[in-house]
Amino acid sequence: MAVRWYSVVVDSRDVRAQAAWWAEVLGWVTSYEADDEMVIGPPHAPAEGDRVPVGLRGPELVFVPVPEGKTVKNRLHLDLAPGADDDQAAEVQRLLDLGATPADVGQGADATWVVLRDPEGNEFCVLSPRS
Repeated sequence: MAVRWYSVVVDSRDVRAQAAWWAEVLGWVTSYEADDEMVIGPPHAPAEGDRVPVGLRGPELVFVPVPEGKTVKNRLHLDLAPGADDDQAAEVQRLLDLGATPADVGQGADATWVVLRDPEGNEFCVLSPRS
């Protein structure tokens, strides 16, 4: 028996701000909100409590509070990719305009991806559209 991927949990200093930022980046919506947790997922994701066959509900991002800030490079990160006909540079600029910052994690000058950080310093990559 295999397990299914349910969610990625993101430690956050400001749960609401992080969830809102990532929702804007991904075009996702809030599917659950509490004082100590925010969950975002694709806009087509069923509402909480809806009966959905296993595997049809996509993974979500769950934001939970932690008292400390980020101190080291992520051991796990998200790779984002523009659509096949979209421009990587334009997408990177959109993310920078939303508050992402450039990150150097040792990628070479010939890398086909761009490494950025979200507003709390979590690294993520923007791949070329053809990746």
